Amino acid sequence: LYLQNPEDIDDDEELNDGEMNGNGTPQEKVLREARIKAKAKRRLRRNSSRDSTTRESVSESGEPGTDPNSPKGKLNDRKSRSGKGRGLPKKGGAGGKGVWGAAGVIYDYEEPDARDPNYDDAVQGKTVYGTMVPELDENALQKTVTPIVKEYFEHGDGREVAALLQELNLGKRKHEVPSLAVSLALEGKASHRELTSRLLSDLLGKVLTADDVAKAFDKMLKDLPDLILDTPEAPQVLGQFIARAVADDVLPSNFLDSYKGRVNCDHARAALDRAAVLLSMKRGVGLDNVWGVGGGQRPVKHLIREAVIMVLESTGNTAVKMVKLLKMLWESGLVTLDQMNRGFQRVFDELPDINLDVPLVHTILEKFLDLCVQEAVITKQLRDSCPSRGRKRFVSEGDGGRVKE
Repeated sequence: LYLQNPEDIDDDEELNDGEMNGNGTPQEKVLREARIKAKAKRRLRRNSSRDSTTRESVSESGEPGTDPNSPKGKLNDRKSRSGKGRGLPKKGGAGGKGVWGAAGVIYDYEEPDARDPNYDDAVQGKTVYGTMVPELDENALQKTVTPIVKEYFEHGDGREVAALLQELNLGKRKHEVPSLAVSLALEGKASHRELTSRLLSDLLGKVLTADDVAKAFDKMLKDLPDLILDTPEAPQVLGQFIARAVADDVLPSNFLDSYKGRVNCDHARAALDRAAVLLSMKRGVGLDNVWGVGGGQRPVKHLIREAVIMVLESTGNTAVKMVKLLKMLWESGLVTLDQMNRGFQRVFDELPDINLDVPLVHTILEKFLDLCVQEAVITKQLRDSCPSRGRKRFVSEGDGGRVKE
């Protein structure tokens, strides 16, 4: 209970007198309304003052002094403002619509939405996804390829090396692979050099091109002044590598001709002269064993060439048996189309020399090629590329049947 303000008592009395009289001038009526409004404001101020005093007293006594209905009372309150939900973070803290979502979440493929502002019907469905393999720089290539080549010296499987190199992004540094392999072989044994020559033949067409190999040997010819510091016989050894590569069709046959009159380095000139001497040997005798080691794993194109020469130099039904053997090698996948073609092409290149020992070589070879085409061992295009024997033309009977040269 509290005492009423004396002003309020006077106002009530005046108001009651006016109401009881029920009459008065218009000025009195306006005055009464103004007094009523003033009285209401005073009561409102007194009530607010009492509430403030009550809250301060409660706070001093240790009770919570924050009004739960005030904005500050709702600070850090996770309860839904709309009265729904349990007050937990939205989507586990991953955000709402249009944001990236929680870290580490892998999303499945979603169909394109035509309502998406970035949707383009003209290009939709043409996106191609693939694994991106970074291109190796010089240091990374050396650290990666060196162990592969050294392991190859142990197992001698060129197909495994080709498979490993195909998984790498060599980019414009493919020519550094044969350069690195030959450099390692220079410091190794004769067997390592033989394996390296075979490796270049195995990688051709799969990992390397003839231009890549030519670029590699060109680089090594320029690096000979540095190579002889560790391997004094590097010029002679590199010349043997070049000759073997030309004989194996890894390097183009005109590789040496491109250096005529353009070599100023004595070491490079010695390497090229060594290669020229080896290649000048009749029918390439000795190049297959240029490193002084043999073995059963000879390049396939050499086996094809030897098989064809056996047919040309033999008699009887050797041709039929050899065609069956070549067909078996082709169907089993041991011989590729490129290897088969290069083996026959080597025979075509050596026909002038073979003709000295086998005068009927052209006739025998034409029959053998026809059998190979019938059994689908070679293509008609390869058969037609075989050089034909120069035909002798006879003049009229009046010339006595003389042969016209």
